[in-house]
Amino acid sequence: MPAKPPFPFTPTGFVNVRGAREHNLKNVDVQIPRDALVVFTGVSGSGKSSLAFSTVYAEAQRRYFESVAPYARRLIDQAGVPDVDAIEGLPPAVALQQQRGTPSARSSVGSVTTLSSSIRMLYSRAGHYPDGQAMLYAEDFSANTPQGACPECHGLGRVYEVTEQTLVPDPSLSIRQRAVAAWPPAWQGQNLRDILVTLGHDVDMPWRDLPQKTRDWILFTDDTPTVPVYAGLTPAQTRTALSRKLEPSYQGTFSGARRYVLHTFMHSQSAQMRQRVSQFMRPGPCPACHGKRLKRESLSVTFDGLDIAELSQLTLDALGEVLQRVAAGNDEAVGKPALSAEKRLAAQRIAEELLARLQSLLDLGLGYLSLGRSTPSLSSGELQRLRLATQLNAQLFGVIYVLDEPSAGLHPADSEALYSALQRLKEAGNSVYVVEHDVETMRRADWLVDVGPDAGERGGRVLYSGPPAGLAAIADSRTRPYVFDEHTHTACAPRQPEQWLHLQGITRNNLHQVDVAIPLGCFTSVTGISGSGKSSLVSQALLELVGAQLGRGPAASEGETPSLEDDAELPSTGEITQGIEHLKRLVDVDQKPIGRTPRSNLATYTGLFDAVRKLFANTEQAKAQGFDAGRFSFNVAKGRCPQCEGEGSVSVELLFMPSVYAPCPTCHGARYNPETLAVTWQGLNIADVLQLTVGQALEVFAEQAAICRSLQVLADIGLGYLRLGQPATELSGGEAQRIKLATELQRQARGATLYVLDEPTTGLHPEDVDRLLVQLNRLVDAGHSVLVVEHDMRVVAQSDWVIDIGPGAGTQGGRVVATGTPEEVATCGDSRTARFLAQCL
Repeated sequence: MPAKPPFPFTPTGFVNVRGAREHNLKNVDVQIPRDALVVFTGVSGSGKSSLAFSTVYAEAQRRYFESVAPYARRLIDQAGVPDVDAIEGLPPAVALQQQRGTPSARSSVGSVTTLSSSIRMLYSRAGHYPDGQAMLYAEDFSANTPQGACPECHGLGRVYEVTEQTLVPDPSLSIRQRAVAAWPPAWQGQNLRDILVTLGHDVDMPWRDLPQKTRDWILFTDDTPTVPVYAGLTPAQTRTALSRKLEPSYQGTFSGARRYVLHTFMHSQSAQMRQRVSQFMRPGPCPACHGKRLKRESLSVTFDGLDIAELSQLTLDALGEVLQRVAAGNDEAVGKPALSAEKRLAAQRIAEELLARLQSLLDLGLGYLSLGRSTPSLSSGELQRLRLATQLNAQLFGVIYVLDEPSAGLHPADSEALYSALQRLKEAGNSVYVVEHDVETMRRADWLVDVGPDAGERGGRVLYSGPPAGLAAIADSRTRPYVFDEHTHTACAPRQPEQWLHLQGITRNNLHQVDVAIPLGCFTSVTGISGSGKSSLVSQALLELVGAQLGRGPAASEGETPSLEDDAELPSTGEITQGIEHLKRLVDVDQKPIGRTPRSNLATYTGLFDAVRKLFANTEQAKAQGFDAGRFSFNVAKGRCPQCEGEGSVSVELLFMPSVYAPCPTCHGARYNPETLAVTWQGLNIADVLQLTVGQALEVFAEQAAICRSLQVLADIGLGYLRLGQPATELSGGEAQRIKLATELQRQARGATLYVLDEPTTGLHPEDVDRLLVQLNRLVDAGHSVLVVEHDMRVVAQSDWVIDIGPGAGTQGGRVVATGTPEEVATCGDSRTARFLAQCL
């Protein structure tokens, strides 16, 4: 396919980068045009983001903050000073990066886009108030303010009950037998039981035989008496000791079970403890606001017959229809009672302003979302498009917009609107720099900057900088074959399904009574436009139903803890009617982090670090010192640096400036104490090993079969550029997903497994996608089933079976439009996917 543009692009000026060395960049010099759509390309890990974000954007941000008062700087998250000699001709920059929403469900589509502020003003100034009620201010319509929040649930919409049934699941047990399951395990729980002995309660009687008054006090009292404790004594011995006023073991303070659960959930720093106590809490809708989160007075105000909570649950498409009627100024159109002249004018002006801002969201294919949708429930692609729409409305001029894969999570049918939005930003007088793997975006660019040729140490060079057509002459480019359709894949013979997993009556989000059959022993792609219901079917309903049948409950990701503010998950309804007997395991390979702290890394997650530590422990040096494998863990006190406790860095507090992390002055970032670092294997100490990339480690451990097996899978899946000690916090969602997949691939098969992956090609260069497909097909050839939710039509075209959901998004989707081989689905007239799939066959 010929590259765009058909007419020559003439730059009006350049951003000149000289001597860029950030991350793996090799002293890069490059000219990047301004007032242009520039796409940065290259394989995953080649250095694209290092150039666009860590160098160009970081320097623009640094220069801006130089003009900000020092006190204000410390309040803003800064990107740091890039390692570059000079950047000339650099305008201010705005970054729109791939990142999840804020952890709290109090952040929503409405708050991210600031549309909720105007909606609250609409209700304040033009809402219909009950007779005699005073006018409310805009903040009275926000559940995030004391003025507006429901006083019963504090704006959460839910209350959490802690009942006798949740705290004491087995009333046949005695207190000594740990009937009060909610109390902490180990010594803390024993302490509370000993205190009850001192207080004269029978801890050996079955719980159900205790007087109700006693049970209620133990579970629900807010009293915290401090009493003498005689550890290890029987109740009779304790009574004797009390009567004789003997010296106690210590003074213990009692805490009721409910008080302990709520205090731990709200205040504990331990994710594990918060996770544990959450099982004793039962959520329910707030009886005062019925889940609407606002006080009664705010909910009594209506507009077009809806209170503000009901309006916020409308899809943006439906909201647009309401606002169109309001902007028309027709009282009949906005319902009864009629608005006064003053309120009609206010409603019209606010509605017109909202419609103008709403249009950008609708143009970007986000009309299926609602203002009340919480940001943690959004994909990173959806969140970035929300921010993009907000920038379109901001109408800035003369800035550089740096975007990280705006096409992520986007169906080809929705991409046209994205291209139009990027062009609008450019035509408004801005420069648009996009880090992107989407080939069509590359073809539409004014300028390409191709970085590579490979990842990590074998990347970091600018192979080409110029109009797209010129890339055809760059032999080393891994991107060139895909831009110019020179790449051909070896088509596998389609597998014929013999066994099926039948799901019936699936209801979840916009899915209503959906029946679907999924072939087993095949590679299946689930397709459909953004918001059609793919993830609801696969990542929610299917995982829940199959997991329940196989005895695997929904598990929280590492470091993931419940929050009182999280949206309550509604369970899926439906059943598996056939085929579950053919499955032994379910593996959900999602994009959630492999850990929330730098202590979790590639080596520890995959388990290969255990084998490395054993190697070091078996050296003559280690044996002579009496070092075991635990000595070489930076999480164990005996081997790690005492100054930074194995972190490798320390936080430096700067007055009026943000805190910065500096290498530990004792270990200089090595994480270990000198005695541990003195032990070497093949000339490397344990810290040196963590600095190796996967590719380098393959050479170092070539003779170690177990370690090599793990490393080879990581390399095969395109992660050869990652360091073994790369912290989990530095990994993208796509990298985390591939690490999880690699961890599964290195395991021995344990029965027929269903692997579920949600958009596994996110963040992958087309060459890396081909590598991924090889690995996924390996799983299928080994007798397993692979089910992917996917937008990449090249992947879909190579599937054995396709299930297309749609045809539209939100209420316009949620049904199975077509199923069959890629060739069969490509001919379906009702499918929004068919046209794009046909182009890849």
